Amino acid sequence: IRVSELRELTLESLKLNETIPYIRVHGKGDKERIVSITDKTVEHLKRCIKIYHSETNGDYPLFYTVIKGNLSAMSTGNVERILNKYAEKIRPDHPGLPQKLYPHMLRRTRACGLYQNGVELELVSRILGHTSTQTTRIYASPSIEMLKKAMENNSVDVSETAEWLDDEEELARICGIR
Repeated sequence: IRVSELRELTLESLKLNETIPYIRVHGKGDKERIVSITDKTVEHLKRCIKIYHSETNGDYPLFYTVIKGNLSAMSTGNVERILNKYAEKIRPDHPGLPQKLYPHMLRRTRACGLYQNGVELELVSRILGHTSTQTTRIYASPSIEMLKKAMENNSVDVSETAEWLDDEEELARICGIR
């Protein structure tokens, strides 16, 4: 989800006890969509609720800050700061991690990963909340493995033998040189 959508999540947005757990996301253009979540995400969210929402009800922000006693949705800058704080902790084990992370990088990386693992672009588009697959195409960068597969599946049959190997005149004629 977009960082703005993440900031607007409330406890009521979470549907963790459904057969297929999901989150109701209030997105761009005042549109609402449903995003399916994994069992692991459900575990993390339940733990977060138990720790940080023992005394709050459904309309409180899921991710919040308290400044001078006032509870409010976490700012984008704070989300970014926390993301970079934890990135710094894992950087020794992941040296390829960029020095500065942005919330949108996670969205983009996940979208590219879905596409590169064979999820149809139309479905990736729905997950991201795009109204058009054209918008989603910016995330559709093929992996090197995808490119290799495409080349292997559409290879040219080179079992034929060239008839002009020893006939330079014939080769020149075929190429339009003479």
